[in-house]
Amino acid sequence: MRTLIIGIDQSGRIIQHDRSSLEILAAPGEALLGAHLSDLVTVPEEGGSPLTGLLDAARSGREATAVLALRTRRFDAVDAVVSIQPMRGCDDTTSALVIMRMPPPADEQFLDPALMRHALLDDTFRQIGATLDLDQMARGLINIVVPHFCNSAGLLILDSLVAADESPAHPVDGSHLLRRMAVASDDSDREWDAAFPTGEVLRYPAGTHYTECMDTGQPVRTSNVDNDDSLRITESFLQRPVTNLLSGTSQLLLPLNARDVTLGFIACSRRTGFRPFDAYDTEIGMEFASRAAIFLDNARRYSRERATALTLQRSLLPTGLSAPASVEIRHRYLPGSQLIEVGGDWYESINLPGARVALVVGDVAGHGVQAAVTMGRLRTAIQTLAMLELPPAETLQQLNELMRMLGVREPHFATCAYAVYDAVQGTCEVASAGHLPPLLVRPDGNSEFLDVAPAPPLGVGEGIIDSRTFEIEDGSLFVLYTDGLVESRGTDIDDGLARLREVFGPGSAERSVEDLCTATLAGAYGDQQRDDIAVLLARLGRIDGSQLAIWVLPGELTSAGEARGLVAAPLEKWDLASLVPTTQLLVSELVTNAIRYTQGPVTLRLLLERTLTCEIADSSPVLPRMRYAAKDDESGRGLQIVSQLSLRWGARRTPGGKIVWCEQQFPRGYTPAISRERLSAGQHLYTGPAAAPERRPGRST
Repeated sequence: MRTLIIGIDQSGRIIQHDRSSLEILAAPGEALLGAHLSDLVTVPEEGGSPLTGLLDAARSGREATAVLALRTRRFDAVDAVVSIQPMRGCDDTTSALVIMRMPPPADEQFLDPALMRHALLDDTFRQIGATLDLDQMARGLINIVVPHFCNSAGLLILDSLVAADESPAHPVDGSHLLRRMAVASDDSDREWDAAFPTGEVLRYPAGTHYTECMDTGQPVRTSNVDNDDSLRITESFLQRPVTNLLSGTSQLLLPLNARDVTLGFIACSRRTGFRPFDAYDTEIGMEFASRAAIFLDNARRYSRERATALTLQRSLLPTGLSAPASVEIRHRYLPGSQLIEVGGDWYESINLPGARVALVVGDVAGHGVQAAVTMGRLRTAIQTLAMLELPPAETLQQLNELMRMLGVREPHFATCAYAVYDAVQGTCEVASAGHLPPLLVRPDGNSEFLDVAPAPPLGVGEGIIDSRTFEIEDGSLFVLYTDGLVESRGTDIDDGLARLREVFGPGSAERSVEDLCTATLAGAYGDQQRDDIAVLLARLGRIDGSQLAIWVLPGELTSAGEARGLVAAPLEKWDLASLVPTTQLLVSELVTNAIRYTQGPVTLRLLLERTLTCEIADSSPVLPRMRYAAKDDESGRGLQIVSQLSLRWGARRTPGGKIVWCEQQFPRGYTPAISRERLSAGQHLYTGPAAAPERRPGRST
């Protein structure tokens, strides 16, 4: 920016000026002294014009500023910012000082190396280094290069480093695939944005000065891009506007070298009429590019590590929670802070056979990737043990052994609360390993922290983990959480537990689970020193008795035939007549298998839930296993038939023996009649008292 100073009298005539004003504003062979200020303006002085406003302000003793189009000696009119400052002399006459600021001529721009060095290097990176966002940093760097170093510029980085974060590969054909991170020009020409859009991924062909810069890691300077060169670049870019923008320009490519890798380059361009790039420009530009490359590489590495950590934990946390239709589940996860976004807290809801659900919340000590990895191991183990249908206490005991084995190399521990709710019986079995007690909120608003048998955290000791079973009223709320919800540096844990109970006070049974889950975290967002928070909230409801049929059959082989006849009636009642033949075959195989290998009566149960479940309970604790039957074997094919005809099958031990079960999918488009009626009424499946299950004694035939 060039500054000119002129002194005028009260009438607006020039009475003094500096040397630069004479060289720029005066016509050849003429003087400025005595000329009127209006002689320097392209627009004649009229009432209401900017110049008239400036002179009136000076006469009244006020300062004023306006933009005027001034005539110059060598060039056409130039827009200048003109400020006028009134001054009063000894004879009480008023004069004024006129300060004009205008851009330098094109051939004088980018001429002073001290100005360019100051603009590009002094205090610049102190401001740019305040951000670690790669896109924001690229825009900041380009806005420094333009207009202090060139008329237009673009910053490009290898696409493999931005997108996939891979080491740059050496292409066979010599081309390079780069992504444009930022572009700018000093004339606000929209053709630049059209020809060089930000975010575009472009393949630069071999043999161009762009690939030369990438291959050698050295700056490439082109004094004058002729039409042939611009046409070749146009063909490679497949964009016509490039020809007009690049033709006749002086270009300088500055490689971005960091840690022995060329990340990309900064493409600088000066239009025709401006001083072309020379060796001294290259030296200043390379010093800028070398510093910029380090900042860009640090931002890229930070973005990679942050994305890796967040992706790791988000992939380890469950994306969908499963539960019986009578149980409504909501969850929340809140990281410790913006600085610590990865931790060891996790939650899980696993739908189990027989209208049961496993509800789990755990907390691995510590933060960061290591805690997230341990959390992922525990969560995978939890899912595996849940599929084995182990009781909660035994499940946590197995997790404790796993943590002790992992702790041999990497000592750590975790707390965990594990509960299994049975929507048929209306009971909840809970076990805890060093975790805070679950909160149970009854439909009348009374709440209590469940008194679960204490046990040390997982991986700490060899204490026995025990469980307790609680009777659950229909529609009760069950809250599992980690210590970050109720404990912080400035809050005692007892106060946090009391606040949690206040959230689930009278009237909470009528509120939606989503609203309650949101209210649970109220006030936690403002605490920047909080721990990670995981909350799992469930509204527990029993399934309707009309979705259940139970028969007790004598321990005789004839009971298999009787079971085939019994299952037809409830299936027809449930509009599942198409499943009668398959269900009869499955029931026959399971009942026969139970009677053959056990003593005493067996219990047959059909359950209409998200699938059609068939269960056979007997008094033997021995779990069946599927084996290969030879051609001449007379037995051993029953479980193979069950496996082929059912969606899945399994077995679990009970206090009185075991249960063998299998599930069948509903026909396409089928919705249970009970569910249709309740959902159309806008009710949850748990609403109202559970009807008594249909229990029928078996008959011998």
